[in-house]
Amino acid sequence: MLGKRILTAIMGIPVAVYVINYGEWLFAMAVLVLTLLAWHEFYTMMKNKSINVFYSWGFLINIIILGCAWLGNSEEFVMVMFVSTLLALLRIVKTGSKFTVPDAAFSVLGISYIGVSFAHLLLLRYTDNSLYLITSWGQISAGAAYLWLAFVGTWASDTFAYFVGTYFGRHKLCPMISPGKTIEGALGGVLGSIIAIVVLGTLFKLSIVHSLIMGVLVGVAAPIGDLVESAIKRFAGVKDSGRILPGHGGILDRFDSILFTVPAIYYYMHVFVLR
Repeated sequence: MLGKRILTAIMGIPVAVYVINYGEWLFAMAVLVLTLLAWHEFYTMMKNKSINVFYSWGFLINIIILGCAWLGNSEEFVMVMFVSTLLALLRIVKTGSKFTVPDAAFSVLGISYIGVSFAHLLLLRYTDNSLYLITSWGQISAGAAYLWLAFVGTWASDTFAYFVGTYFGRHKLCPMISPGKTIEGALGGVLGSIIAIVVLGTLFKLSIVHSLIMGVLVGVAAPIGDLVESAIKRFAGVKDSGRILPGHGGILDRFDSILFTVPAIYYYMHVFVLR
């Protein structure tokens, strides 16, 4: 299992570096594919509990949400989610017992959890796209730099949380959802994300104060994202969301923390850094 995880990472990291740093349309297409695969995983998990998620409708709404993000219109998310909820309720009226209130509720929940969250990867990547930061290894677009803060911070949080929890974990964090997670591990994760973002932030010429705050934000958001996905899997009665990534499970298994850390970085940057 560990060998498969390492092999998948070795193959995936160079692709991720190229797509994030240099792929404009390519990055958008990658996010689209990830979103639709994640939606399929969510649909499959809910089907395991006999919940009839509105599958084809979800595909369309996810694409619309990503389109709004591509155009930089995050304000349109509220309207799209309102229309999505309205359509789900109308489907209940039209089909009766074939599409129930729980079906509608989980359909809208899935759209919000997957579509809106993945859309923030586009929003963050294309923030200040015309601005380039000069680093020791060359220039990088500001949006790509912000995205790397979220990605590297999340990776450091997960890594530190794992090792600190393994060797020093004593107190359970949320045993009803994820028995293996500990408070000590979570604190280690916060420390890891702070270190990673401060180091990377220095290279990107961010102030130490902003880097410290974003490190804490990522360190807190990462385990929340992990726990949310764990709760969904526990509800569905599955171990992994899918099997598309050898050694890592599904798309949601790999991006569970990212779906929370990227929005955290995006809103912090827009409220406090880019004013």
